[in-house]
Amino acid sequence: MQAVYSHLFSPWKLQNFPIANRICVPPLVIYTWGDKSGRVTDKHLAHYQALSHGGAGLVIQEATSVCPEGRITLDQLGIWEDGQIDGLRRIASILRGAGMPAIVQLSHAGLLGATPAYRVSPSGYSFTENGETRTGRALSADEIQVIAQRFIDGAKRALQAGYDGVELHASHGYLLSEFMNPAINRRTDAYRAEDLLLLRQILTGIRRETPPGFLLGVRMGVFEPDLATSLRNAQWLESQGVDFLDVYYGCDWQAERAAPAGYPFNPSIYGAKQIKQVVSVPVFAAYQIASGPQAEAILADTGIDMAVIGRGSLVNYTWGNDVRAGLDPGHCLDCALCMWKVAPDKCPGRLLLQKQRQAH
Repeated sequence: MQAVYSHLFSPWKLQNFPIANRICVPPLVIYTWGDKSGRVTDKHLAHYQALSHGGAGLVIQEATSVCPEGRITLDQLGIWEDGQIDGLRRIASILRGAGMPAIVQLSHAGLLGATPAYRVSPSGYSFTENGETRTGRALSADEIQVIAQRFIDGAKRALQAGYDGVELHASHGYLLSEFMNPAINRRTDAYRAEDLLLLRQILTGIRRETPPGFLLGVRMGVFEPDLATSLRNAQWLESQGVDFLDVYYGCDWQAERAAPAGYPFNPSIYGAKQIKQVVSVPVFAAYQIASGPQAEAILADTGIDMAVIGRGSLVNYTWGNDVRAGLDPGHCLDCALCMWKVAPDKCPGRLLLQKQRQAH
């Protein structure tokens, strides 16, 4: 018996933009496809062409660095100079051509940067993960203002390239996430975590430099460092006029994840549910959503606006179309070494799905 999807495939509007359903492909950085220029390649274009016609209502372009020293990897896409605009315009055209708003995520890696000499943080911070210690140098107030302008300039280039909006990357432990987390941001000046001045300057500057209707969203941490702080952050972001909140984990090494005993979904989903109850803007939720019925159940339980399908969309570019058709869309096998990052055609999840399809 085919599942009934009263939520997952219901249309809605993000501001004035029609969205066909509640499936969102999140900004997923594609490693090894570019070079130090940060420019779009043919592989990027083919990737977004496939994703945009795979049945999702919204595809958000991967984290795109606002400055070369803020890159997550040295081959990350960039939006820090005008020479990158032409390639970005081609991605924006693909997304808009598929009937969805073109949104690009703007990022600065902070203490998770690709180059140790450029790793920075709000107040100086070190942590060790998987045997590697990362240390971020404390930024001066003048340097923070320069970074704020980099984000604003990135949004201006996005507008020039034909995007309908931007999403600020304030999760995953990157720089904006660090500024929102008082366990990491221990500054005592105007840029302390409680005042969120860096975010205010970026949001205000982008609104000043873009026309009405230009979408402005934030991917925020749900336990930054705890749910109570993130609820306040979400309400503050809404008060600043953001158009949507894309909820995920923040600085994992300085976070208190929590969900009621027996809650059927990931704590990130629970946190998004709580955020949805205190804001009126659209809320997206992510983490380990592996099937159509699970996505439907999450939408019904939480009242959120979009289910974010990351790994599943990489394993199967047509995840949304297949779920709608009643097919098994496949799933990520959570390999110790992600083969998709190295050679997508050799991804075990993809190969298993192909084998299952051939058997039927």
